[in-house]
Amino acid sequence: MKEIDSVIGKKYDDEKPRYCLIPEDALHEVVRVLTYGAQKYSDDNWKNVPDLQSRYKSAAGRHEYLSGKSDFDDETGLYHLAHKICCDLFRLQDKINGERNAK
Repeated sequence: MKEIDSVIGKKYDDEKPRYCLIPEDALHEVVRVLTYGAQKYSDDNWKNVPDLQSRYKSAAGRHEYLSGKSDFDDETGLYHLAHKICCDLFRLQDKINGERNAK
């Protein structure tokens, strides 16, 4: 019987983003907030909110403040910090979109 040589595969991805570093449970909580929002309003409704930057900055601040009082949002039962992260993600995406459109 012929012996099979061991082969070590190569993948040149050392310089690429490492999505495996995202904490899975925390990401799951953020997705739960996004799902709640999509069910309450509609998918991607946040993109159409007037004065998005200031309104989501205020919402993030409220959730940050309330997270010091209680871990969970009264309306949704989900983590305040997950709500805050959603607000921050919306603001970041809006900034990125604005920069892309400016080019």
